[in-house]
Amino acid sequence: MTSSISRDLEAEARRLGFVAFGVAPADAAPQTAERLHAWLADGCHGDMLWMETRADQRASPAALWPEVRSIIALGLPYTPALDPSRNLPHPDLATISVYALGRDYHDVVKSRLKALARWLVDRTHEQVKVFVDTAPVMEKPLAEAAGLGWQGKHTNLLSRKAGNWLFLGAIYTSADLAPLHEPGTTASCGSCTACITACPTGAIVAPYRVDARRCISYLTIEHKGPIPPEFRPLLGNRIYGCDDCLAACPWNAHARYPADPAFHPRAELTAPRLADLLALDDASFRTVFSGSPIKRIGRSRLVRNCLYAAGNSGLAALLPAVRALLADPDPVVAEAASWAEAQLCAAA
Repeated sequence: MTSSISRDLEAEARRLGFVAFGVAPADAAPQTAERLHAWLADGCHGDMLWMETRADQRASPAALWPEVRSIIALGLPYTPALDPSRNLPHPDLATISVYALGRDYHDVVKSRLKALARWLVDRTHEQVKVFVDTAPVMEKPLAEAAGLGWQGKHTNLLSRKAGNWLFLGAIYTSADLAPLHEPGTTASCGSCTACITACPTGAIVAPYRVDARRCISYLTIEHKGPIPPEFRPLLGNRIYGCDDCLAACPWNAHARYPADPAFHPRAELTAPRLADLLALDDASFRTVFSGSPIKRIGRSRLVRNCLYAAGNSGLAALLPAVRALLADPDPVVAEAASWAEAQLCAAA
């Protein structure tokens, strides 16, 4: 197809709020398979076994859907208006990653991808599939191949216009679309190591390589069991995700796009009190985090994280809330409460 379809598609994407757009052939990132399999072989995925079981589909778009001919990569901005580290010096508060302060990005991005996909089907009568983070799709290398930016040393996508504050989505299509932009380049990071230095747990074990088993985002969100004791003090009061490597990137100074209105922070999540979060039962958890990406980890995992934060706080005032969880039905929560109690008593 001619580039005019791609240009019209980009115009429609921008009308829908996407600030980053690109097209790439389905086979445009052949190095992805080798890098993915090496990362998995080293066990860097931790207990995210779903990455291993569908690795071949993740490594190759055609393995997931043989009819795909083009990849449309898109980005919505969530540039934080608030300092991501604002709560870190306040041990009575919880720090939540800025991407989770507003509406669930899965719902927001997917609804707009579907609208754009319908537009493409109406124009071309070709097949489409839309993806946001939950399917075996390597959004970041595909976005780089489509010219949205490049993967930084923290492995997240970087853009000269958006920094690293982008939610990514992808549309696979059987249409043969013309690329509009040159692929990104890792050279744009130069000799900078700000993200590597900023990581509290040393999870960026080499430039462009993250060991999830050390990453606070993985530990607080994906990891289901007790967090290893050596990492608990390093969490501070981070109870859902971590923004340290992202916030350290100098390219963010050039970010020109404010956050999409759908991702504006909910007031009750900008400075939540640990004592309030520790008191959540299942019903109140579901109420507080309705429509939030935090809801998917469940009450027990969130309270587990809050107990680690309480143990790190040094605040004896949190002892009653911690002790109330010593007999929690979830053994992981109960163990975290015991650890937090010991830490607080030792600090007294």
